[in-house]
Amino acid sequence: MKQFLSDNAASVHPAIWEAMRAADEPQAPYDGDTISQRMDDAFSQLFGRDCRAMWIATGTAANCLALSTMVQPHGGVVCHREAHIEVDEGGAPGFYLHGAKLLLAEGDGAKLTPAAIRAVIDPIRDDVHQVQPHAISITQASEYGCAYRPEELAAIGALARDRGLPLHMDGARFANAAAFLGCSAAEAAGPADALSFGFVKNGGMTAEAIVFFDPALADVALYRRKRAGHLQSKGRFLAAQVLAMVEGDVWIDNARAANAAAQIIADAANGRLMHPVEANELFVRCTAEERSALRAQGFDFYDWGSDAARFVTAWNTRQEDALALARAVASL
Repeated sequence: MKQFLSDNAASVHPAIWEAMRAADEPQAPYDGDTISQRMDDAFSQLFGRDCRAMWIATGTAANCLALSTMVQPHGGVVCHREAHIEVDEGGAPGFYLHGAKLLLAEGDGAKLTPAAIRAVIDPIRDDVHQVQPHAISITQASEYGCAYRPEELAAIGALARDRGLPLHMDGARFANAAAFLGCSAAEAAGPADALSFGFVKNGGMTAEAIVFFDPALADVALYRRKRAGHLQSKGRFLAAQVLAMVEGDVWIDNARAANAAAQIIADAANGRLMHPVEANELFVRCTAEERSALRAQGFDFYDWGSDAARFVTAWNTRQEDALALARAVASL
């Protein structure tokens, strides 16, 4: 099968294997090793400001642990109705946040706007009978592969500061958004207080990172990571993966390759696209019969509802496979 099911299914980048082999020597346990100790400096250089960074095994844990530093159990997180923390994390936010509520907003392309956020929080009375907003969470790129421009992030950040709400960014495909925008990591993150920086979808193996731009949040997260069972004794292997991606610009090179493959297919999809292709996901209108025809030609992908398909490219998607899918979609 030609794989367009998920970038989670892509192979591990060779730089990751090399870094993990190099890390396979006795070291201090947990995050006291010399490799983990380099993470703060690596991300501070990448973002051009002081950062605190920690490794974590999954994107779900990264999102929830970051939010747990911002939200009290009686509070709420404003997010899009189709945000990953709402739709695809199996109730983990409620578990990690001890019952805190997700306050759901609308928005095209699964993106929030200041107006959409205000529509959720303005009607909430300031009294003990209603859940109060404690944070805002956005996804870069969004669940439909749409990227927030720096000016959009700035507007959300201004609202967050005005309302005293910390801003979390789910960056499972942060690299793809930065590659599409052609901007720096700092510009793609904007005014976020914490970023769940995704690597597994971008050629990593078992490591993500939580980047804190507010040091006080990092101090809390260290204890919560341990309490959640995510402080691995040989964390150097996670740190090695993250640093291999960041220090050699593998993170952005891989994202550019995945995005380029997606654009090959997008150019052939024409009026079938449900959303602009601004990362490595394509949502294509096609009937059940058309999807069966594509699978018969050897393409693997997810159905998206009853009348659409989702195709996801990865850092190692072969150009010939992207071209083959483009021809097949164009011929439907």
